[in-house]
Amino acid sequence: MLAVHRSRGHLDVSERLARSIAEGAPTTWAQLAAGPGRADVRRGAGALRAATRDPAVIAVVAASRVTPLVSTVSVDGVDPLRSPGAYPLTTSAPNEPAPPAEVTVVGDIMMGRDVGDVLAAHGDLGAPLRPLRRRLERADLTVGNLESTLSSEGVPQQGDDSFAADPDVLQALEDTGFDVLSLANNHTGDFGERAFRQTLRRVDSSTIERVGAGLDRQGAWRPVVVSRAGVRFGLVAFNAIGETPAAEPRTPGVAQVRMQPRTGPLNGVDLRRATRAIRSLQGRADVVIVLPHWGDQYTNEPVADQRRVGRALLDAGADIVVGGHPHWVQGVQVHQGELVVHSLGNFVFDMDFSLETQEGVMLEAVFWGDQLKAVDFVPYVIGPDFAPRLVTGGRATTILDRMTEASDAPFD
Repeated sequence: MLAVHRSRGHLDVSERLARSIAEGAPTTWAQLAAGPGRADVRRGAGALRAATRDPAVIAVVAASRVTPLVSTVSVDGVDPLRSPGAYPLTTSAPNEPAPPAEVTVVGDIMMGRDVGDVLAAHGDLGAPLRPLRRRLERADLTVGNLESTLSSEGVPQQGDDSFAADPDVLQALEDTGFDVLSLANNHTGDFGERAFRQTLRRVDSSTIERVGAGLDRQGAWRPVVVSRAGVRFGLVAFNAIGETPAAEPRTPGVAQVRMQPRTGPLNGVDLRRATRAIRSLQGRADVVIVLPHWGDQYTNEPVADQRRVGRALLDAGADIVVGGHPHWVQGVQVHQGELVVHSLGNFVFDMDFSLETQEGVMLEAVFWGDQLKAVDFVPYVIGPDFAPRLVTGGRATTILDRMTEASDAPFD
């Protein structure tokens, strides 16, 4: 297969051109509709590494060696990682590759306050999810952060910023394909303990798994494991922002890691709880995904503790870390070839006071067994009806540029 630097984006070529490149024929980027200059076609040892560093390189490599640090080239519309059986460039391999498993993660979902008022007025609780429903449904595993309670039976704890959604939104989330929701955030406690307990019960009565909250500390830190497409996915979530009470040995709440900027300095005991939860998945999960709620609001830049904690989570055995809370997209951190995606931005929210709070990306990842092979960031804009819709062209470039400006190489 063919792989290029991530800055080249998604390229598609004809089978004839792909075979010509693979055979070492002189190639220009204009032939790939990718700008001027001559392509440096490489194969063998070092080719893939060169493609991660140099936008001039096209690497001819076996798919088994590919990582998300490069972009792969489709052939006649066939993605080599999502549809390997249909990809026309093949090579012999000692082992049959594992079938692809696709995972989609979205950012903060808040279907209360102004969103809830509009949904109630129209009698359609699934309306904001409908434009992207087919895309979300097609993933083997779809994950999001539910940024609200599912009950308002209590005293608002954060004034006008107390979020409660109609519990029937769970059915809409189920119908849209959501499999797992993180409840580890600073709004699941917005109406007190009774509403918090009701929220847990309501999610438990649905087909959606929850993570990051519980009736006690052990339950809040308990990972969830779901099997999809032959892969066991283990998920761990925690809140670093405060406001929602932290779970204690005998009281309900969320898993908590105290750290910058809201609850710091970084608490070593909390971080060890997170790394123990990750290590507890050894032998129980093929892939570990960690969902932290962290960082500063309204900035593309992560705070120092995000990078420090992100490294610790990966070192403990996480395969990818995907964060939320800042309400803006943030950059991608690379640690020993593994990824920390600091924030995907809002997914459904009523923050219509800036362009950035109405922008976000879906993370679409491809795994072959326990190997992360590809990540794509799919940009969208939240409309006046609070529904996210995919964008292309200049607006998409602007959103992705906000990420790249705060990212490590080769995502920069």
